Amino acid sequence: MPEPLPSPDVPASRPLPRNPADLFWSFTWLALQGFGGVLAVVQRELVEKKRWMTNEEFVEDWAVAQIMPGPNVVNLAVMIGDRHFGLRGALAAIAGMLTFPLLVVLALALVYAQFASHPAVAGALRGMGAVAAGLIAGTGLKLAAALRKHPLGPWLCAALVALTFAGMALLRWPLAWVLPALGGMACVLTWRKMAP
Repeated sequence: MPEPLPSPDVPASRPLPRNPADLFWSFTWLALQGFGGVLAVVQRELVEKKRWMTNEEFVEDWAVAQIMPGPNVVNLAVMIGDRHFGLRGALAAIAGMLTFPLLVVLALALVYAQFASHPAVAGALRGMGAVAAGLIAGTGLKLAAALRKHPLGPWLCAALVALTFAGMALLRWPLAWVLPALGGMACVLTWRKMAP
């Protein structure tokens, strides 16, 4: 079985995926848990349970995954799979993310088509939306601790979060405006802080 590719900045004692099959089944389990609130599940599985990465590494990789086209968690799976086993790892992680969830979604679509007009189904879907929002908020608070080590510091990061919230939630600006403006500003400020 292929060994994970060596990484100079990963401590030798850290657990790593054993093989591409481990990536496949780990991302399958992750994907099957992640309907509606995947950020919380991804952070818990990869950082807290598997310990394949630290909170700081997760925040950095998640930020990169968010700016790439496509679903964030699939982008993250590709990055992690590639990091450990190259192309085979990336393909195994993607297959894990998509295979069984696709089958589940197709089955749920068939069931939903039969029971969509039932009031209990509509109430259940509204309840799941509230739970997903709570999971995302809780994970955001958990990951905020990683901002203490960010080059901009916690206060400037908090100001950028507040500006993002105000732009999107209060002023209802489109993401296509907010992300390049505030994200670009954050990247430039971080680059200037880190420049020698």
